[in-house]
Parts: sequence; structure tokens; C-alpha cells
Amino acid sequence: MANIESATILILATDGYERSELRVPLEELTRRGAEVKIASIKTGEIKSWDEKDWGDTVTVDLDVKQVRAEDFDALVLPGGQINPDVLRSNEDAVDVVRQFIGSGKPVAAICHGPWLLVEADALRGRQATSYPSIRTDLRNAGANWKDEAVVTDNGIITSRSPKDLPQFIDKIVEEVAEGRHQRRAA
Repeated sequence: MANIESATILILATDGYERSELRVPLEELTRRGAEVKIASIKTGEIKSWDEKDWGDTVTVDLDVKQVRAEDFDALVLPGGQINPDVLRSNEDAVDVVRQFIGSGKPVAAICHGPWLLVEADALRGRQATSYPSIRTDLRNAGANWKDEAVVTDNGIITSRSPKDLPQFIDKIVEEVAEGRHQRRAA
């Protein structure tokens, strides 16, 4: 068990992440005391998608190949359409998700971020939510999709969209405090 003030949280993203879905968790979890690192499939900086065009950038702290789940207390998967679609086709990125699922540590995915959970086969038999346009993808992956701001199933946190970010952040903090969850590996 870790409280947020002593937690180290990993955000996995690449170019095309939804700006608010990375920035708000990064800033708010940091404000609450967590150390937050960003991992990506590329080094340097990654660029956001901000509503209708490219937005600002964030600096990547770790190459995805360097990530070890044991070094972190939770994983956050921001959405946007581009970011999770690119990441789910990268075996190293999917392996990071599988590591965290297998570890029992909290995994939080918002908007289209649950596509990575689908690719890691982490939603079969679980309650989950997402951006409504991918609900069929989640159902086809075996999830029981719910139209709720945040759905948590055994430490796997899913959320619908940027409007749900306050509840999403609060649930991440709560799940980090709860610590590891006993669940089947992906």
C-alpha cells in the first residue's frame, strides 16, 4: 500500500495523446505529491492532440523498453484516438500494460485508452467503460461495458472522457492507497 504522496506513477503515451487526458493526471497527481514519469515508444518529446489540431509537447522520461512495473505504483493510459491506436500495435507498449495487469497494481485508462487493455486481454469478464465509440470493442473483448464516469474492477480503472477527469483522478488516488489487487494476469 502507498499513499499518493509516496507513489511513483507511470503515464504511457505517444504522439497524438489527448492533451487534457495526459496533462490533468500529470499535473494533478504531481500536485497531490506523486512522482509522475512519462514513458513512450519514442524518446525526446511527444506531441498532444488538442481538440482539432496538434497541441503542446511533454518530455519523455523513459523508453518503453526500460519500464519495469515493479518500479511504479500505478499505470495511467491517456486516450485520444491516435495515441492508443499506435501504442496497441507496439508489442513493447502492450507488454508494459501486461506487466502492470499481472502485478496487481492499479491501471487507469481513459477515453480510447482502454484499447490497450483490450490488446492486453485484460478486460475479459470485467466491468469497464470508455469513450462511447469504442464500447463495442470492449464488449467484443469480454468486458461488461457501463456508461458511467468511472468504473473500477479489481484495480482496473476506466473512464469515458475529459469531462470525467476529476472523478478519474480521485479514483486513481484511492486505488493507489489500496495497493495491489489479486487478479488474473493478462
